[in-house]
Amino acid sequence: MTVDELLEQYAAGVLNFNGVDLSEANLSGAKLSGINLSDANLSIVNLSGANLSEANLSNALLNVARLSGANLCSAILNNASLNVANLIRADLSRAQLKGTSLIRAELIRADLSRADLSEADLTGADLREATLRQANLRHANLSEAVLKGASLTGANLEMANLHASDLSRCDISGANLRDAELRQANLSRANLSGADLSGANLRWADLSGANLRWADLSGAKLSGATLIGADLSNANLTNTIFIHADLTQAKLIRAEWVGADLTGATLTGAKLYATSRFGLKTEGMICEWVDLSPAGDRSIIQKFHSQDSRDFFNETPPTIRIIVDAPIEHEANFALAGAYYQIAQEWGLKQPPSMESGPRRTVFTFHVNSDEALFPTAYIVILPFLDAVSTQKNISRMVEMINNEVIANQNLKLLKSTQIVKQLNTLIEQAMSQATTIKQMKKNIEVAAKLNFCKAPTQIILTNSSAHTLIAHDNPQFGKRFINRSAFKASAYDDISNEATKYILPSLNMVMDFVKGFHYIGH
Repeated sequence: MTVDELLEQYAAGVLNFNGVDLSEANLSGAKLSGINLSDANLSIVNLSGANLSEANLSNALLNVARLSGANLCSAILNNASLNVANLIRADLSRAQLKGTSLIRAELIRADLSRADLSEADLTGADLREATLRQANLRHANLSEAVLKGASLTGANLEMANLHASDLSRCDISGANLRDAELRQANLSRANLSGADLSGANLRWADLSGANLRWADLSGAKLSGATLIGADLSNANLTNTIFIHADLTQAKLIRAEWVGADLTGATLTGAKLYATSRFGLKTEGMICEWVDLSPAGDRSIIQKFHSQDSRDFFNETPPTIRIIVDAPIEHEANFALAGAYYQIAQEWGLKQPPSMESGPRRTVFTFHVNSDEALFPTAYIVILPFLDAVSTQKNISRMVEMINNEVIANQNLKLLKSTQIVKQLNTLIEQAMSQATTIKQMKKNIEVAAKLNFCKAPTQIILTNSSAHTLIAHDNPQFGKRFINRSAFKASAYDDISNEATKYILPSLNMVMDFVKGFHYIGH
């Protein structure tokens, strides 16, 4: 069939040209909307500027075809072959390209918004500045493809192969890249904010200067990757592998990275405000200094010498333990769950306490994000217990001792950072204010406080990030009561409480040694 015959029949209303052979034909500018060219041989054809919107080109051969500026909006190109085709500035929005072969195709500035390219082969394709917003590229092969400056916002790239591809300066925000193959990919200056990269393989990838704010990189593999100056603020880096990765001056403010493997990684100059340093693997890590300032402006610098960085990154999670000298009953368990739920609403406990229940004692363990949150949080979480008043007096007096000692010895630099004291004072003032509000407004606290279990003697033990412990309160009757507590009446508990108010304050040296083990990480 000749070009003239096809155009004449199309003008007469014929749309089905299945299997037609038009190789090397010139159809530039042709208006062929809705035409059926499935299984057609259109190799080396010239369709530049042609209108093929909603056309059926499934299984067609379009190798080395010229389709620059062509309108292929909503066209069906499933399993078609467009190897080395010229699709520069072509409109392929909403097109179906499932399993399509586009090896080394030119798609510069092409519009592929919402197109379905699942399992398509785009090996070595040129997609510079192309638009692939919300496109489906699941299981697609984009190895060694050039996507520099392309827009892939909200695209689905789950399990896609992007090995050695160029994604520099791409906008990939909010995209799904779960389990994608990105080994040796260039993602420098790319916008990956909010992207899902969980389980992705980013070994030896270049992510320097990339925006990874709020991205999910949990379980991702970044061994040998370059992340110099990358922004990983609020990112999920749980169990992420950074072996020998370069995180020099990376922004990790408020990142979550428990279980991350930083073996042999470089972290010099990283911004770590409000970032936990617990549960990390840091063997052989290189880190000369870190930035702990809230704004990442180097106003608070922590320098390291020798093994200092290892100690800094291998801390014990700060905890508060309330040891109750009584076995917990179902009623108390229920009441305390409600009490701590209400406390969490006001104070912001990130997780409920863990509980160990024995035949004689019950232990509640609270985990906090930073050392300076220990005293204020203990001031709050003791509220449901009768020992709250004496514990809070102890905490207030210990904070006062710390302040007096720092003022009296300003030049001795007893603390690693005066920011610790400032933050501690701010938090303790907030705790005092919140404690009053919670007691007045929260009925669950009142209900719990009336139970015999919550009137039993307690010990409150604080453990800082250096594994140093401090007893914030120790009821004199702790461990000295009869096992059969049911024989005691409420008045007996009240008598014991009065005696417990004669608390013994830890010595100044004990308190200061405990605070010296703090590391300032913000709040």
